[in-house]
Amino acid sequence: MPRGLFALALGLGLVAAALSGCARDDPAPPAAEPVAPTRLEALGRKIFFDISLSNPRGQSCAGCHVAASGFAGNFGALEGVPFAADGVTLGLRNTPSAAYARFSPAFAVEMTQAGPVARGGQFLDGRAASLEEQAAMPFFAAGEMNLVGPVELAARLAAAPYAAQMVEEFGPAVFTETQLIVARATGAIAAFERTDELAPFSSRLDQALAGAAPLTAQEQEGMALFLEPAAGNCAGCHAFDPASPAAADRVFTRYGYAAIGVPRNPRIPANADAAFNDLGLCGPRRERVADDRLCGAFKVPTLRNVARRSNFMHNGAFASLRDAVAFHATRDATPARWYPSGIAFDDLPARYRANVDRTPVQLDERGIDAIVAFLRTLDDGAGPSRLPALR
Repeated sequence: MPRGLFALALGLGLVAAALSGCARDDPAPPAAEPVAPTRLEALGRKIFFDISLSNPRGQSCAGCHVAASGFAGNFGALEGVPFAADGVTLGLRNTPSAAYARFSPAFAVEMTQAGPVARGGQFLDGRAASLEEQAAMPFFAAGEMNLVGPVELAARLAAAPYAAQMVEEFGPAVFTETQLIVARATGAIAAFERTDELAPFSSRLDQALAGAAPLTAQEQEGMALFLEPAAGNCAGCHAFDPASPAAADRVFTRYGYAAIGVPRNPRIPANADAAFNDLGLCGPRRERVADDRLCGAFKVPTLRNVARRSNFMHNGAFASLRDAVAFHATRDATPARWYPSGIAFDDLPARYRANVDRTPVQLDERGIDAIVAFLRTLDDGAGPSRLPALR
């Protein structure tokens, strides 16, 4: 039997064993009981969905982190990157999902024999160390919620319907202690983002692994290819262990960084300037890290709810999940399909193109379709969580 077919057959056997093993030997664990939100978490939820906290009013955290889209989205923009609060100005990067973000460790770069390895943080370049720090930045970014500073944020919060709850939580001086208002508001948002509402583990895959719902033959094939190093090797970056009930093995990311040479998105206004490049960990203007070998690398996202997204990759270059998977599979074999400019890795300066990961991916059209079918099983909402309560 050819090696590729043997690997797939073996992978399918392992997948079937994992699925049937859960169903036959281990009774499905009881669905985790919903955990009532704390007062701080409930307050954070209200702040997260409040459209009065932007200038002009109308954009909330949830405007770009849409629950129905897996807490991702671009505030209605179709160009692959989000609108600012004004509904006109476009940003530089596709909005990362806020779902499952609580599992990301703090940003760090480790020096290994193979070179620098970055991991963790929030945002696509890890520039925020925590959910609290991440939640603060959009409030005052001109290309996002566009508030002038903490005084304006305090005034908006003081006029909000939940102002009394803020007083109850933080004391009567909460709106005058403006040096603390950002920490208090973002602490509440982060508390909400750490709840199971943003990490429900309630997909059809979770149900299948617990023996509560089957996957189709095509979905099982996609799962085997996803796990097989000689084929898709998707799990090399998007961590997944079907035999493990641990949350860390089910978030579909190692929170690492990768340069994969995504094509330039001409719909991003900043890209009209040929001299502009978004260098990922090196930052749009080289503010993140000093090591050239990390330039062009972006944080590997969770794949949970990925089928609900309208755009894919850090710059939103692709508008279909199949294209995103096909790009990984065919980038090197058929570069003309992806780089109309005729220059491979055209969104990176020539000096950084050597940073692009060249690990071969061996997938045919059937394999691409199978992986897409598998990824569609990762949408939350198929049933109650089959993992133990996570807090």
